Amino acid sequence: MRLVVVIIGWILLALGVAILCHDLVKWMLSGAFEVIDAGLFWFSVHPDSLKLAEPAIARYIHPFLWHPVMSTILLAPAFVVFAVPGVILLYLTHRRGRSSPVDLFRG
Repeated sequence: MRLVVVIIGWILLALGVAILCHDLVKWMLSGAFEVIDAGLFWFSVHPDSLKLAEPAIARYIHPFLWHPVMSTILLAPAFVVFAVPGVILLYLTHRRGRSSPVDLFRG
């Protein structure tokens, strides 16, 4: 279980770094620093699921979860939305005092 969480943490962190690199390259080429927000990133990856998420969350879970919680997350920079949970997962699964990669498989 710990190995799965570590892998998810590294994937989220790598995705956040990749999005930040994309934003930085875009800045270097255009001269204007514009970060992509999480909502625009989600829309560019799969627009239909974004359109269905709001009514599903507001109707079946709770309306407060979409406005203001999800709408605030969707307006945040995409690299932050991915990198911060990745760092948190990696921090929570980090074992102090052990430095061997084999310890990941011991649970």
